[in-house]
Parts: sequence; structure tokens; C-alpha cells
Amino acid sequence: MITEKEKMIAGEYYLAGDLVLVKDRRKSKNLLHRLNVTEYRVTKKAREILKELIPNAGANLYIEPPFFCDYGYNISCGENVYFNVNCVVLDCAKVTIGSNVFFAPGVQLYTATHPLDAELRKTLENALPITIGDDCWIGGNSVICPGITIGNGCVIGAGSVVTKDIPDNSLAVGNPAKVIRKLNE
Repeated sequence: MITEKEKMIAGEYYLAGDLVLVKDRRKSKNLLHRLNVTEYRVTKKAREILKELIPNAGANLYIEPPFFCDYGYNISCGENVYFNVNCVVLDCAKVTIGSNVFFAPGVQLYTATHPLDAELRKTLENALPITIGDDCWIGGNSVICPGITIGNGCVIGAGSVVTKDIPDNSLAVGNPAKVIRKLNE
């Protein structure tokens, strides 16, 4: 029988109140409390907390507290990934981040989504993965919506809401974000 956690990661409807998922979120919140309150600076101890919180990260993951996520274990990062202050990653589904990716303050990555049907929404939710390629810069207070892929070498302008995939080497801005030009051509 498929577990609620397996359903969540697969993008199927699942029960967020499942005891395993509640326990996993509690563990994440405890680690985040230590990172955001107890340490609050990037120290050896903070790096140890990050390795436990986000075990699938490459070398040089740097997070400026405060930082927030649901689980942590659904986030995969390449090398040299930087999150500035107040970033949120709702990682109910996989969040795959390439190498050399920079997140400005207040960036929010949302894999979590909910049924449009009000009755279903009372008990179930689902999540869609987010993928961000190598060498990207995501501007401050941008929102990346569920199921989005941002290609390699992209820049997302500050305050953008990304609701559609962005092709490689693009500058995208606005709400909803639109590609306004290609980069490096």
C-alpha cells in the first residue's frame, strides 16, 4: 500500500495530517528553530544543522537565516547555492536547484497546491515539483509556483510571479512573469 508520504512526493492527493508527515515537519521545524534562532549566524554548528535539514545539497550551500521549509529532505541543490534572508521553500514535492544559483531576499518556492473543489480541499492537498537550472539568479520577493521549471542561466526579476516554465538563458519579469529577452546572445 502506498503511504501518504509516497503520494505527496509523487504529486498525488495526500493527507497532510498523516502522522509520519506531521513528525517529519516537526523535525524540520526543530532544526529550523535551531538555525533561525539559536545559531542565526553561519557557523560550523549552523552548517551541521543545514546538512541534517537538507541532506541532498552540494558543496557550499549558504543560507542566511531566517529560512523556512516544510521538510528539507525534498530539496536537492548543486554546488554554490545561496539563499538570502526570509526565503521560503514549501518542499512537499521535489525541489531541484542547480549549481551557482542565487536567491535574493524573500524568494518563495511553492510546490504545495490544493484542489479547486472546496470539498476535496477540506482534507486533501497535492504538490508539484520545481526545477531551477544552473547559473540562475532569482530576484527578491519572487514567487515560483508549483510545477515550474526554470532553465539554465536565467534571471527572474524582483517581485515576479513565475506561473509558466522559463526557457534557458532568459530574463523574465512581472506578474505573471514573462520572458522579455534572451540573455548571452
